[in-house]
Amino acid sequence: MRIIFVRHGHPDYKNDCLTELGHLHAEAAARRLSGEKIARIYASSCGRAYETAEHIAAPRGMEVEKCDFMRELRWGSIDEEPLFEKGHPWYTADDMVARGQNVADLAWPEQEPFCRNKVVTYAKAAEEGFDQWLAALGYEREGLYYRVRRCNPDTVLMASHGGSSSAVLAHLLNLTFPYICATIKPDFTAITVLSFEGAEGSLISPIIEILNDARHIADIQGDAVYGQ
Repeated sequence: MRIIFVRHGHPDYKNDCLTELGHLHAEAAARRLSGEKIARIYASSCGRAYETAEHIAAPRGMEVEKCDFMRELRWGSIDEEPLFEKGHPWYTADDMVARGQNVADLAWPEQEPFCRNKVVTYAKAAEEGFDQWLAALGYEREGLYYRVRRCNPDTVLMASHGGSSSAVLAHLLNLTFPYICATIKPDFTAITVLSFEGAEGSLISPIIEILNDARHIADIQGDAVYGQ
């Protein structure tokens, strides 16, 4: 099985939809993916991700299936103490790098500053929801890897967000969320492709085919906004 992750296009966050520029981004992504044989299209139930997926689904005559577990992560303090840049995970990870902290520390949820950030809870929920979704497609989490319960030849697409997709990618690849935030800053409609290869019954790790590819919007004006 192959999973194509697509971040949403340029958003109107207040109204949770795409801007005119965002629709151009989504159209460019649809053209970029036109040669892919996609069996099913999924999206976060947030409007900006769902609309992005619709641009990819419409030319194929396909429906978009909503996934609440891929909604964008929330962040902020869980107590009265202020957090750097109000707890935004990308800014927080960059600040950790600037101060020489280890963003690859596996104990990151218990370490400052993330231990006081509600994003930890939301990231965990995204991981668990994604694992349940994967299990239904034939790949069951077992320890650090995935047991192939049923070989699935399909390519599926998941349109979501910078935060939720980063949390899921960190989980799938056994990396930390702060590490992903520090090293991968997805532009609008950035594409990442993972493949799940292995015989039925085998234990596998996802293989990266494409990571954070946004070349299809290189000629479309607009600045990236990471995270939300």
